[in-house]
Amino acid sequence: MDAPTTTSADSGSGGGGGWFTPRKAPPAGASTDQETPSEGRKVTPIRPVGRPERISRDREDTVPAQSAAPAAEAAPAPQYASAAGTPPQQPGPHATARPHAAQQGQGSSPAHPPHSAPSAQAPTAPRAEPTPRPAPGPEASPDARLIRRTLEEVGPDADKVTSYFYALLFVRHPELRPLFPASMDTQRDRLLKALLTAAEHADNKSVLVPYLKNLGRGHRKYGTQPEHYPAVGECLIGALTRYATTTWDQETEAAWVRTYTTISQVMIDAAAADELRAPAWWYGEVVSHDLRTSDIAVVTVRPDQPYPFLAGQYTSLETPWWPRIWRHYSFASAPRSDGLLSFHVKAVPAGWVSNALVHRARPGDVIRLGPPSGSMTVDHSSDSGLLCLGGGTGIAPIKALVEDVAEHGQRRRVEVFYGARTDHDLYDIDTMLRLQQTHPWLAVRPIVDQQAHLQLPDAVREYGPWNEYDAYLSGPPGMIRNGVDALRDIGIPVDRIRHDSVEELVATGN
Repeated sequence: MDAPTTTSADSGSGGGGGWFTPRKAPPAGASTDQETPSEGRKVTPIRPVGRPERISRDREDTVPAQSAAPAAEAAPAPQYASAAGTPPQQPGPHATARPHAAQQGQGSSPAHPPHSAPSAQAPTAPRAEPTPRPAPGPEASPDARLIRRTLEEVGPDADKVTSYFYALLFVRHPELRPLFPASMDTQRDRLLKALLTAAEHADNKSVLVPYLKNLGRGHRKYGTQPEHYPAVGECLIGALTRYATTTWDQETEAAWVRTYTTISQVMIDAAAADELRAPAWWYGEVVSHDLRTSDIAVVTVRPDQPYPFLAGQYTSLETPWWPRIWRHYSFASAPRSDGLLSFHVKAVPAGWVSNALVHRARPGDVIRLGPPSGSMTVDHSSDSGLLCLGGGTGIAPIKALVEDVAEHGQRRRVEVFYGARTDHDLYDIDTMLRLQQTHPWLAVRPIVDQQAHLQLPDAVREYGPWNEYDAYLSGPPGMIRNGVDALRDIGIPVDRIRHDSVEELVATGN
């Protein structure tokens, strides 16, 4: 499913499809061998209510063959001062890269097919919510305790559980195999880990429900149908039954069935509602490709129909060279009058999508875009200042936020800390300094690690006070994590810290 750890970069370690955002990308080159499952006893059937017929089949007749794949991409979850892909990941956010599929011929691009999709409505700013933290709270529910007991037992056998899960899924439901990338090398543990993480946080409804709704909407682009969810759920429970030999009993199985049914139903309902107002995906033609450094490019595309989004959000992209592989990237500008969309992309080792966008894409190529997501947006009803931390290509959504404040005619103080390892990595500093010259309320402070011997979050401590500011963070997961801690230490409450890298932090209990 969807969810980013950094929506502006592709780490290249993740895989194709799935229904939940993974917690962590698997190591490249992981074995794809799977244990052949025996049918064993049948588990309790999982039957989400679903909808037997989709409300509207936008672009049903024009879906390219490679598009019917739920690549489990990280999808950032709601903005919490902790971190998206979400499941709770919190996934979110920013995007981390992930995996592999059959490669198409060089330069081949899908044509713009004729389609009649419902026009997307103008977005409204989502309300940023505080990040969940392991503070004292209500005691875990009976189902949650049973689920966590199962997870503790199967943890040491995670690889075996993963292999058995996929073997069950593809043997019992071979019709689902085309929904996943051709190569499962890096996909193997993504879907299962995401499912387990979502179940583990089932009691945290304030985080999980918005996240699952976002995933349900995002997974429309994979061609996911309501009937797919029971198949995945039954194979999940089948794999757990095999390896949780000590703790598994009828009561535990019932708890997993209830939890998974709730999770899948939230996603199914969200997808059905979204189908009434927006297409499942957009086509975008590359109109500009600006190579800023040897491994960073600013890619600008023209969507085939209006694409409503908010500054600070992100989307998922699929290239024609790696079908069924989607990666999250933040919008690098506020909505433009010409409708163009720009993204900052850094090519990373083994990053199929990032390398394709940086080194292969050219004007005229056509990519696909998923729906916009993320809640790292500006609250224009407030007059608080904005404290923005952008690391690497994480400066892209920060720049969009600055433009958004400027377009609303507000003179709120905006303090931008632009972090990089070297001067070379400050690829967009000229743009940010021009904005500073234009807007007297904006201050831009580049922080170069190798010169200052200071990490970006620590540099913020040297300035301030920040008690009248809302904080925004965008960058690598480590920077987000350290940034949240630093901001909390200097007194900024968690409900005023926003970012889209929720998956990893929430999944680890922060």
